[in-house]
Amino acid sequence: MNVVAVVPALDEGASIGACLAPLVREATRVILVDAGSRDDTPARAAASGASVLSAPRGRASQMNAGARAAGDAEVLVFVHADTLLPRGWREAIEHALGRGARWGRFDVRLDSGRPLLRVVEATMNARSRLTGICTGDQAIFVRRDAWLASGGYAPIALMEDIEFSRRLGRTHGRPACLGLPVLVSARRWERDGALRTIALMWLLRAMYFFGASPQTLHDLYYGRRG
Repeated sequence: MNVVAVVPALDEGASIGACLAPLVREATRVILVDAGSRDDTPARAAASGASVLSAPRGRASQMNAGARAAGDAEVLVFVHADTLLPRGWREAIEHALGRGARWGRFDVRLDSGRPLLRVVEATMNARSRLTGICTGDQAIFVRRDAWLASGGYAPIALMEDIEFSRRLGRTHGRPACLGLPVLVSARRWERDGALRTIALMWLLRAMYFFGASPQTLHDLYYGRRG
């Protein structure tokens, strides 16, 4: 399969090489979509072997730009810049799609030894299996024809992964939930506090469910962090 990895990034120069290494090793092509980094993210990405594009800031915008540039890709995998895919990730995707899945995601493991975060990651993975809803941290993969049929990511400020999952679920069935874990940075949890971050995430999800605009959620999330 022609598998193209798309990585949205902004000011990730310190860690982008680690993110890209397992992608460059196994993907047919890696596309990093930069949103105006003020550091050396684009240069480090190019040195790592990725193609580098620019797009307006926002993960949805960046991921759509990368997917459109993927040419004759058969499969797209969207990877956040603070996420490391394990060795064998491509084979796992190909196996899942070969069994009939149209899209899917990996389990998450947070790069922290804190026991509470073991509970967090287990809850995230179990909830995703139960609901069929995937988050960007889980490295969503999708056949490119399914991505095209779905219209790609909605141009919204936050919750683009949740909205995308819901549409794919309606049109292409439940995701393949791979037990192979991706390693995700716990910096958000460590910086803001695990319990406070959990509460914020549940609040944002509840507000989204009851109709709050993605821009309102974005302002709440990033305003709190800023």
